[in-house]
Amino acid sequence: MEFRLLGTVCVDTLTGPLPLGPAKRRSLLAALLLRANTPVSMARLTDCLWDDDPPLHARTVIQGHVSRLRVLLTGADAEAYGVELATLGDAYVLRAPETLLDSQRFEELLMLAREQRSPADSVLMLKEALSLWQGPALTGTYASAPLQAAAHALEESRLATVEQLARAYAALGEHHRAAAVLRAEAGAHPMRESLAAALMTALYRSGRQSEALDQFHRTRRMLADELGIDPGRELADAYAQILRGDPEPAGDRPPGGPAQAAEADRAPGTHDGAGAAPAHAGVPAPAAPPRAPLVLPPTHPVATPHPTDLLPRAPRGFHGRGAELTALSRAAAGEAPVCLLTGPAGVGKTALALHWARRSPAAFPDGRLYADLRGFSDTGEPTPLEVLREFLLALGVAPRRIPESVTGAAALFRSLTDRLSLLVVLDNVRDSAQVGQLLPGGTDCVTLITSRHRLEGLIASDAAVPVPLDVLEPPDGTALLAGVLGEERVTAEPVAARRLAELCGGLPLALRVTAARLAGRPQWTLADMADELADERSRLTYLAVEDTGVSAALRLTVQQLPPDAVHHFTRLGHHPGSHFDPYTAAALAGSDPVVAAAALERLAAAHLVTEAGPGRWILHDLVRLYARGLDPAAGPDALLGVLDHYIATALAAADTAEPGGEPCFVLPDGFHRPAAVRDFTDRDAAMEWLAAEREDLSLAAAAARAAGLEDRAWRIILLQWPHVVWRARDGWAPMLELALAAAVARSDPYAESRVRNLLGWVLSEEGRTSEAVALLEPSPGLARQAGDRLGEATALINLAIVQAEQGGLDVAMEGCGRALELARKEPDAHTEMLALQHLARMQLTAGRPQDALDSARAAFELGPEHEEAARRVLLTTVSGEAQLALGAEDEGVLLLDLAATEAERAGYDVGAVRALEALLRVAAGPEYVRRYEEAVRRLADDG
Repeated sequence: MEFRLLGTVCVDTLTGPLPLGPAKRRSLLAALLLRANTPVSMARLTDCLWDDDPPLHARTVIQGHVSRLRVLLTGADAEAYGVELATLGDAYVLRAPETLLDSQRFEELLMLAREQRSPADSVLMLKEALSLWQGPALTGTYASAPLQAAAHALEESRLATVEQLARAYAALGEHHRAAAVLRAEAGAHPMRESLAAALMTALYRSGRQSEALDQFHRTRRMLADELGIDPGRELADAYAQILRGDPEPAGDRPPGGPAQAAEADRAPGTHDGAGAAPAHAGVPAPAAPPRAPLVLPPTHPVATPHPTDLLPRAPRGFHGRGAELTALSRAAAGEAPVCLLTGPAGVGKTALALHWARRSPAAFPDGRLYADLRGFSDTGEPTPLEVLREFLLALGVAPRRIPESVTGAAALFRSLTDRLSLLVVLDNVRDSAQVGQLLPGGTDCVTLITSRHRLEGLIASDAAVPVPLDVLEPPDGTALLAGVLGEERVTAEPVAARRLAELCGGLPLALRVTAARLAGRPQWTLADMADELADERSRLTYLAVEDTGVSAALRLTVQQLPPDAVHHFTRLGHHPGSHFDPYTAAALAGSDPVVAAAALERLAAAHLVTEAGPGRWILHDLVRLYARGLDPAAGPDALLGVLDHYIATALAAADTAEPGGEPCFVLPDGFHRPAAVRDFTDRDAAMEWLAAEREDLSLAAAAARAAGLEDRAWRIILLQWPHVVWRARDGWAPMLELALAAAVARSDPYAESRVRNLLGWVLSEEGRTSEAVALLEPSPGLARQAGDRLGEATALINLAIVQAEQGGLDVAMEGCGRALELARKEPDAHTEMLALQHLARMQLTAGRPQDALDSARAAFELGPEHEEAARRVLLTTVSGEAQLALGAEDEGVLLLDLAATEAERAGYDVGAVRALEALLRVAAGPEYVRRYEEAVRRLADDG
């Protein structure tokens, strides 16, 4: 797969270009590709697809084009290439390895060309860069201002490359070639003076003085006629040089005397690879000393008695990793394989690589090479030339025969390894570019790379096979401890050994440091060490020996990151929950979700965070402690930001899940509104978020309580009421008790009444009726004290429910009647429906089916929203039961079947069980029995 911007915008695949369709879709793709791997906002995309007046439905149109692009990319197996079109809040991001994008490859070739010391090498790279162009950039897109500006910038880069290529040809004395590449561009851009001046100079130096002068006069006339200006200094200087008959500058002549210049003219493609130092003006360059030609043997460079082996000693005490060792062996079985071993700092990548490399020396008869590229080190990285020099010396190349340029040395390395069976281990690689020149050339050679980064570029460019490395499971962790401390010491304390493995997070580096400290303290038990590590405040300090430790390893990773990613990383350490998304990360860092998403991508690439699912990341415990310690003072602000993010998001979720519901409360004092709040498209999305975030919302509330932020604690818990109602018997009491304690601590009657209402209802659903009554009896009075009329109505309803369960139907119906009056005075249709729903149930229980049917019909007339599936199910169920009690069996069965079907479709298992129980009392068919048993089983499975 290849993305093209340098010509007609398209996606090339093995079966041909994808059918992108209309110009708007190509424009959308171009806008995403121009900022590949970076979120592009909806506003930016709108600007790229329309002029000043986009249509009202612009967002819908963009979403449709994105959807179609996803389908096309999925059909082309984009995932196999590391390509993903993802949604991030109000933005989209097209993730793709840079090697798949022609504009990125163009820029990379330009950068490489600038680094070459030899003009001939520069010529090759510049020609390859220009060959990527297949027409004007961004052809086939809508001519919006942002896309036109991008196309102009790309075209300017192309023209500058043409001029650079001409200069490289001139440095080789090939002025006729410089003139050839410049003439076409000068004709297409007649008023670009730099092109005209370069063409004049090239024509003059190739002996075509009259053509050079003619070019000047044509350009001068056009500038005067079209723009009314005279030639600029660059053009005028070139003209003056020709008129004076100046020779070419000394820096443009081949080094040495005339004989060498003639030799260069005869063989312009030959050079020594090191480049020539330009002579100073007026001083002839000294003749270069003769060099012996480099003659390469046809097969092996030198017959050595033993295969070369640069591998360091393998670490002792290696344990586990059977699956990863098998994966490496499988990956190494391909043709010219590149195996990519990735994982976070301290996870044991180098140990695994060396252990695997030393297991089967016979598999690599020509030897094993090793280089530590120190991509995450304070000591600085070796240059590619330094590494290649070591490799070539190990392969028997004489020092004086090693080329002085990276390109030459890499070519020699590839040539020498072409027919060898060799293992090359490249350890601690920072990025894909660091190893580009270090890969061997032979199909029987295996390259094993370790990195803390994912190196997706290598996967795309060299089909590298990733072998991700995670932390050790507890049994392997305890085995590692036993390998250092001895089996007897570990087996004597199996529980403490397992606890140590867990406190070290399964990280081999942390386990080795712990084992080393225990080995030096024979009087300590493993339980003593576990107790010491249990304190989070000092755990990282104890996980260090001399200059080796978890903190040191993480520091070297973090120092490679840009400042924005580091800022987000430090704030993530203060997250009270177990996972986070871009919205949570933004709230912690005080940024916005688009910026946070980009930072999370950088952190994930560095294995500092782990993507647990689409848009969900987690932190290893030890990494979290390290991140928190980088900026401990930021803790209060980060906590307040994330708490208010949870409040704002839970409000949005509750409003979407129960759109008619009355907001539970006003926002707390000093509320920090997030930069963006998640937009829930429907009830399912809102309920899914509440379910997924339940644990973290509970942890956030506990953290708020511990920090004295009780006003946030009870709000975060209470806002989960749609999920509480949906899964009433799902163990909510402990969390609601925390909310009640927070409300009491604040002496807030409004909050206390609201929490008592929900907690009392949950207790009644759990069958704890006496506790529920005791909890609910003060609630109506607290609501009146707070002036909360709707809260009083809700409290009366919940109290009535438990009174009815205890047999007090008359007092319960009286309470529901008072609640109904309060709701109608407010007025609030949602609370009125709630009162009618429960009143209908009580009337049915009291043997008044017609009153129950009338109450249910009155509730239906208030119009439960489409999202209020639970309310409709319960009202339909009580209506069906009332019809049965009135003797209308057919109507009753129809209503109960309808209620059960809607409950099943909505996933409301409690409602399905109630409706089907009523059905089975009058129609015990096998289908109803099956549906009832399945609903009961689902309810049990959900807790």
